[in-house]
Amino acid sequence: MLFLDLAATSAAVTAVPGRKAKIELMADALRRLEPDEIAAGSAYLAGELRQRQTGVGYASLRDRPPAAAEATLSVAAVDAAIAEISAVAGAGSQARRRELLNALFAAATTDEQRLLIGLFGGELRQGAQAGLLADAIAKAAEVPVTAVRRALLLSGDLKQVAVAALTGGAAALAEISLRVGTPLSPMLAQSAPDVSAALLATGAPATVDVKLDGIRIQVHRSGDEVAVFTRSLDDITPRMPEVVAAVRSLPVREIVLDGEAMALDATGRPRPFQETSSRAATRGAAAVALSPYFFDLLHLDGTDLLDRPGRERWAALADALPGSLIVGRTTATSEEEAAAAFAAALADGQEGVVIKAVEAPYDVGRRGSAWVKVKPRHTLDLVVLAVEWGHGRRRGWLSNLHLGARDPRTGGFVMLGKTFKGLTDELLRWQTERFKELATSDNGWVVEVRPEQVVEIAFDGVQASPRYPGGVALRFARVLGYREDKRAEEADTIDMVKEIGGYA
Repeated sequence: MLFLDLAATSAAVTAVPGRKAKIELMADALRRLEPDEIAAGSAYLAGELRQRQTGVGYASLRDRPPAAAEATLSVAAVDAAIAEISAVAGAGSQARRRELLNALFAAATTDEQRLLIGLFGGELRQGAQAGLLADAIAKAAEVPVTAVRRALLLSGDLKQVAVAALTGGAAALAEISLRVGTPLSPMLAQSAPDVSAALLATGAPATVDVKLDGIRIQVHRSGDEVAVFTRSLDDITPRMPEVVAAVRSLPVREIVLDGEAMALDATGRPRPFQETSSRAATRGAAAVALSPYFFDLLHLDGTDLLDRPGRERWAALADALPGSLIVGRTTATSEEEAAAAFAAALADGQEGVVIKAVEAPYDVGRRGSAWVKVKPRHTLDLVVLAVEWGHGRRRGWLSNLHLGARDPRTGGFVMLGKTFKGLTDELLRWQTERFKELATSDNGWVVEVRPEQVVEIAFDGVQASPRYPGGVALRFARVLGYREDKRAEEADTIDMVKEIGGYA
C-alpha cells in the first residue's frame, strides 16, 4: 500500500466529524494493507509510530529536504526506514540519523511529509483513538467488536490485535490472553473536582486509596523471574532492584501487580516527584531508594482476576502481600468519610485520593467512572513570554506557550515552563491572532511576544528544575483560559510559585 494512501486517509479522518465516517475510512485503509504492513499501518492510523524511540526531535524536523513530486513510498518502506533510524547508535549516530531522516523525507510527497512530521512529533490529532481504531479493525476483519476490545485489553497492543484480527480473524483474537510477563495497559482514573463528585460516580460504599506521588508500575513474576513495567509499558526492570527484591520475596509462584513506586525521606514522607522520576531512570543501586506500594492484583498462581469485582481482587491482594507493600486504603460510606481520607492523604504529603467502585472489574486500558481521582487543583495567573508555531494538525497556529511568573524584585518575568495542553481550536485561533499583535520577533519556530497577556494555568504541583532561571517548573500545566481582566503587573509572582512547591 502506498504511504500516500495512508496519508490521504489520515487527512480525511481529521476532516470528517462523524464517528461512523471515521471508522469507515480507517477500516477501508486497514483492508488494503499487506500482511507485513498491518502493524505499522495500524499504528500510523492511531497517530503513532511502531517504534517507541526514534531519536528524532523537533529540531531534526525543522530543516528537511524539498518534498518529492511523485509518490513512491510504501507503508512497508516507511516502516523499514524508521526502524533503521531507530536502530542508529554509537559514534557518528547523529550524522547517520540525519542522513537517513533526510533520505526518507526526500522520498516523501508534501502530504506524506505532513503525516511523517505529525508521527515523529507526536502531535498527530486526527480523532483515531484506540477505541475508534478497535471498531475499525472489527469492521475490516468482520469480527465482533467485543472480541477486538477484549483482545486489546489483554494484550495492551493495538498493533498485535490488528495483525491477529486481519490475518486470523476471531480465532486468532481468542488466543490472546493475559500472559505473565507481557504488560497490560493499566486501568485509569477519571478526575473529579471533589470527593462528593467522585462518590456520585462510584457509588457508596467505596474504597478510598491514597494517590501516591510516585510512578505507576506493573510487576509480573513467574518463578524467580520478575519484570517491572511503566504505565507506557516500557520495561524498567534493571532500574528497579528494590521492587524486584520485594516481589521476589513473596510466597507465590506467579503474580501480576499494579501499583506505584516512590522515593521517601527519613520520616517516611514522599520526596519531590522529580527525585522519584530521576531515580527511576537510573540503572542499579542509587542513593535514593524506591519503595513499592500496590493497589491491585490482576493474576495469582494461574488464576486471572481481571473480571473479578474490586472487593475480591483487593481481598486477594491483602492475603498475598504484607500490609507494608499495600497502598493506604479505607472504606467510605459517606462524603464525610471520603473527605477525611482526602485530608489525611494531603497531610501525609501525597497527591490526593482515588475513589473506587467496589464491584467494578479491572477495566484494562480504559478510563471509566469506576476509579475517580481527586487532587487539589492549583491555579496561577501567568504571563505569556513566547509562543511556538504548532505542528501536525496545529500547523499554522501559534500553539506551545512559554509561561512566566512575575519577579517583584526586577519587574520582569521568570519562565516556569511550556504547555499546549487545554487549548481548544477556538483558543488556538484567538491566541494566534493575539500573539501576532504582540510579536517582537519570529525565527520561524518561536515567536517572542511583549509580556502583556495573562493566562490562567492549572497545574498539579511545582518541582525543582535547573532548566529554568527560577529553579522551579510547573508539573502538568494546562490552560484554563485567558484573563482579559488582568494586567501583566497583576500576575502571580515567582515567590508564590516557590511557596506552593515548598521551595520558598
